Amino acid sequence: MNIGVLGGTFDPIHMGHLIIAEEVRARLDLAEVLFVPAGQPWLKLNNTNAILPPRHRLEMVRLAIADEPAYRLSTMEIDRPGSSYTVDTMAELSGQVGAKGKLYFILGWDNLNQLPRWHQPQRLVELCRLVPIRRVGFASPDLESLEAAVPGLSQSLVMLDTPQIEISSSEIRQRVARGLSIHQLVPEPVERYIIEHKLYAGK
Repeated sequence: MNIGVLGGTFDPIHMGHLIIAEEVRARLDLAEVLFVPAGQPWLKLNNTNAILPPRHRLEMVRLAIADEPAYRLSTMEIDRPGSSYTVDTMAELSGQVGAKGKLYFILGWDNLNQLPRWHQPQRLVELCRLVPIRRVGFASPDLESLEAAVPGLSQSLVMLDTPQIEISSSEIRQRVARGLSIHQLVPEPVERYIIEHKLYAGK
């Protein structure tokens, strides 16, 4: 069984995440896409105030994917104590999937460019295939430099011509803080949750 893995802080989850998840699922004929909200991303250790508590981020993901049978929520990074490392998540999932399945880790161009800084990037590219997604405002990855820094990376990449999404979580947080509408930028249940719990107001 081939599985897509979409990680992130999901602060908040938005329509762009869902569009990309469905595009990758359909293009690669994946059995499911696993949404994995981060616990404490180690690259954001000095910016913890910018991240909502896990309970809110988890609930927003749960609401966003509730009606999608091919999508599943995983709390493994939230449940794991300490910093969140993608390589640990993929190692655990690899053990669950076994030799008969493949893992496809979906990430943005910005994250791919930072891959050499990640924890054990060499092991990560051995555990899964990487599916880089174009992001507005970010240059295309320098694959030659990345391959030199993480040997074997190029063989792990699955390059897809996916839509370029112009929605970002930071934009949504800013719009809420300014009292602007986020209708159709996030799923309706997520919009209601943000309003009900007064999330991002005044930030």
